[in-house]
Amino acid sequence: MKKLLSFILVFALALPAFANEGMWLPLLLGRNYEDMKAHGLQLTPEQIYDVNNGSLKDAIVSFGGFCTGEIISDQGLILTNHHCGYGQIQSHSSTEHDYLTDGFWAYEKSQELPNEGLFVRFLVRMEDVTNRVLDGLNDEMSEAERKKAIADIGKEIADEATADTHYDANVRTFFHGNEFYLFVYETFNDIRLVGAPPSSVGKYGGDTDNWMWPRHTGDFSMFRVYADKDGMPAEYSEDNVPLKPKHHLPVNISGVKDGDFTMVMGYPGSTDRYLTSWGVKEQIELYGPAVVRVRDLKLEVMKKYMEADAATRIQYASKYARVSNYWKYYIGQTEQLQSNKVYAKKKALEDRFAKWVNADEARKAKYGEVLSMFAEAYAAKEDGVEAGVYAREAGITGPEIALQAFRLSRLMTAYYGAEAGIKQAEDAEAKAEMEERLSALKAAILENASGFYKDYNVALDQEMTASLMELYYNDIPKDQHPELLSAVADSFDGDFAAYADKLFSTSFLASQEKFEAFMENPQDSVLQADMAVALGKGMYAAYMGANTSAEVSDKLEKAYRLFTAGLREMDPNTNYYPDANSTMRLTYGTVGSYDARDAVHYKHFTTADGILEKKDNSNPEFVVPSKLETLIDNKDFGVYANAEGELPICFIHNTDITGGNSGSPVINARGELIGTAFDGNWEAMSGDINFESEIQRTISVDVRYTLFIIDKYAGANNLIEEMTIITEPVKQGSWFSRIFN
Repeated sequence: MKKLLSFILVFALALPAFANEGMWLPLLLGRNYEDMKAHGLQLTPEQIYDVNNGSLKDAIVSFGGFCTGEIISDQGLILTNHHCGYGQIQSHSSTEHDYLTDGFWAYEKSQELPNEGLFVRFLVRMEDVTNRVLDGLNDEMSEAERKKAIADIGKEIADEATADTHYDANVRTFFHGNEFYLFVYETFNDIRLVGAPPSSVGKYGGDTDNWMWPRHTGDFSMFRVYADKDGMPAEYSEDNVPLKPKHHLPVNISGVKDGDFTMVMGYPGSTDRYLTSWGVKEQIELYGPAVVRVRDLKLEVMKKYMEADAATRIQYASKYARVSNYWKYYIGQTEQLQSNKVYAKKKALEDRFAKWVNADEARKAKYGEVLSMFAEAYAAKEDGVEAGVYAREAGITGPEIALQAFRLSRLMTAYYGAEAGIKQAEDAEAKAEMEERLSALKAAILENASGFYKDYNVALDQEMTASLMELYYNDIPKDQHPELLSAVADSFDGDFAAYADKLFSTSFLASQEKFEAFMENPQDSVLQADMAVALGKGMYAAYMGANTSAEVSDKLEKAYRLFTAGLREMDPNTNYYPDANSTMRLTYGTVGSYDARDAVHYKHFTTADGILEKKDNSNPEFVVPSKLETLIDNKDFGVYANAEGELPICFIHNTDITGGNSGSPVINARGELIGTAFDGNWEAMSGDINFESEIQRTISVDVRYTLFIIDKYAGANNLIEEMTIITEPVKQGSWFSRIFN
């Protein structure tokens, strides 16, 4: 029995994919296709990924570079998460038009709202360019030389791929620098807000329910892609028209059941599945707790001011959400890395790797120093981990005025350069060119400032500055304090409130009026003397200085490249998958319940009954709008009810996702939309580092609840009418080809 258990343990500790584990490149689906069919898939590989014809890939977009969206009509209608569109919803909100609280719906296209800076990106194609990149590398290169060569070759490949086109392209590294792929994209910049439920639907459960199951959250919002009259990308214009996509997803409202096949396509941000035991230890003991400590304080200060003033609540809603999401993530990750014994699992894998290496002289020559390299590198960087977190979280991204001041100082360097260029111009043409550049720079600086001050509360930021500087000073050893922090402590006798008071009373950045007055005559001497500018530069210097040394970083990069290559060589018959890196991936699995812990079993879906069970209108996280409550009480669910007359809200499936997959479509065996992915579950918060095959679940909004809110709650039937609605459940045999042809 002991021998059998040991055999099972060894296989469980390797990195090969279980049926539901893995984020696969659509280009390489041939490696998984038979397994996908065995789980129920009814599509051909070409219907999922095809360069020459419309396929599922053409309905999936990178939404703003931070989320995923899917096209669900032939008029460019996008479905994504509420939290993905939250910044745009907030930007259009005010105390007069509080779309965060009330929701927003465009009942005709003329009511749709433009969003400056928002884009969506379609994948045109991907290509394996590994051999071409590796041909330009050799073992004699230092890590710095290797990185430069990869960048140069990648740029050459990307330039060739986009020559005489309007496309963008890049070459990305996979398996820690062992493989390389080209990605070609088409980017659209005219993206308009179409619809969003009230936050009491889109964020129901708030921080309390975040990363938790069961959920009752209608986490969706809707946008539309616009193009010029020829269907080409264009900047915002009233003359633009809705995009006619190559493919859009039909919407199936027949429902899901335990065991149903699911796919998720999207742009997962990052995973670290090849992280070693040293890295896990660092996450548990140093990195995660440091992030949580700083964000605790940030949230406390923001919440105080947001609860006191409605305008501040709207201004800081998106900022608060960004901070709180990964505040809770790191709490959960630290807890579950320990609970799921991930350190021990990683250590066992490393022990197996060492045994395999030492069994062969050639392997010892190639991989013999890998584990010692990890040990040395992590030991060398250990003392600076928390200081690095504080330099980022409490420093350069802590006080808002610090980052704004640093960005301004960079822009003003260019501005002063243009001023000097005017004086040095040798002819009228050169002078006119520099004057035009100066004017454009000034307009950009003023526009940037306008956006900053629109959502800025100076009193909040003053308290944030004092509190974060004090935390930084007290938590980080003095020999790791940045120069500016030590100087401030000395000058103000450790009274950071007094420091903040002087900074905000004297800096021209503390108000839009003072800033605009400065820009009337922007003297460099005034800029350099400003305390906010000094803070921004000082915190940026701290952030850069806290980065791991080039020598240690290079050692880690080389160790991970060799370790990853060695693992794949050690298990040559295993279908390994690369870490997420914001490139399109497909994952697949099945709908399914799970046992969270002893005596706790969770079924695979929730219903509207749970919304009312959680209702607490005195708690902003659990407010239920009166109209929604009435619809639920009356069971007025229309065609969106299940066979038992219940309204499904969310469901879970064991499909492998991570951040960036937010808003990804959950697709059934025939390629139809059945839900929108928005979260993971608490028990598997270690999943970005080690996939937990038995308990890891994706939490998704059931598309029936999405359509119920659009239809019965909002009355936006114009949007329902755009969609291709399917009511028949998946059966044996596929009719899907008629949708593509």
